[in-house]
Amino acid sequence: MRNGIHPPYGPVVFRDRAANHAFLTRSTMTSTKTIEWEDGNTYPVVDVEISNVSHPFYTGTARVLDTAGRVERFERRYGKKG
Repeated sequence: MRNGIHPPYGPVVFRDRAANHAFLTRSTMTSTKTIEWEDGNTYPVVDVEISNVSHPFYTGTARVLDTAGRVERFERRYGKKG
């Protein structure tokens, strides 16, 4: 790898505001806001709108779409090619 072209890679806290959940990981993202973590150190914090804690797929609240009805409606509207 060439030196001087990559952003710094370090610890960052990602905070899901919808679920009030935060996790510490490593990333190249930066932020001017900081947070004191459980280990007593201060890390930059990045607020995200959705994470695995609040995403419907992971929480089991995802809705099943009626894809068969949509396909039939599309075929009626535009004709079945075949």
